[in-house]
Amino acid sequence: MRVRPVTPDALVDELASAVAAIDRPWVRVAVDGAPSTGPDSVAGALVEALRVLGRFALPVPAEGFWKAASLRLERGRTNPDGFYEDWLDLGGLSREVLSRVGPGGDGRVLPSLWDAGTDRATRAPYVPVPPGGVIVVSGALLLGAGLEFDFTVHLAQTAAARARRTEPAWAWTLPAFERYTAEVMPELLADVVVRVDDPRHPAVVDP
Repeated sequence: MRVRPVTPDALVDELASAVAAIDRPWVRVAVDGAPSTGPDSVAGALVEALRVLGRFALPVPAEGFWKAASLRLERGRTNPDGFYEDWLDLGGLSREVLSRVGPGGDGRVLPSLWDAGTDRATRAPYVPVPPGGVIVVSGALLLGAGLEFDFTVHLAQTAAARARRTEPAWAWTLPAFERYTAEVMPELLADVVVRVDDPRHPAVVDP
């Protein structure tokens, strides 16, 4: 195993080239990482890079598929096990996004389902994804949960770096990421692992 430092721009170009080389009717990508690793930012940059390459690409932040507050917060507002097990609507994300651009899908994707801020449905329209299009799902705790992806990226951080970079209001989630690391071992599942103890200086983990 070799840890190879790269610039943020070079990382995105490398990921875009890898995704563009996948020969499937549609490509489902996960950019997985704790909020402190910036998965939405990496996904957004990847989407732009794919578009420059002439590929249709749609970002799908996982936060748009959090469950309603009555279900999400059933164990309390700051329960790390609840965050780990109850927040993400796996069924909705699979049904409205991943299955629709999987085998036998109709290619019409719902980019968001629920607004956690207002606790209401987003009423977002379905987006048709042309052949060769790429869906980039970004967020936390995406791997090892039965979601079907064609290419996965895990943004890894040490526990100490994650604690330093997590906003104080979300510090209560830190045990959930420790549990994720221990139980799911996302660094062994992902196609690409990127160490981002400092997101300004990423490093790719080569096998």
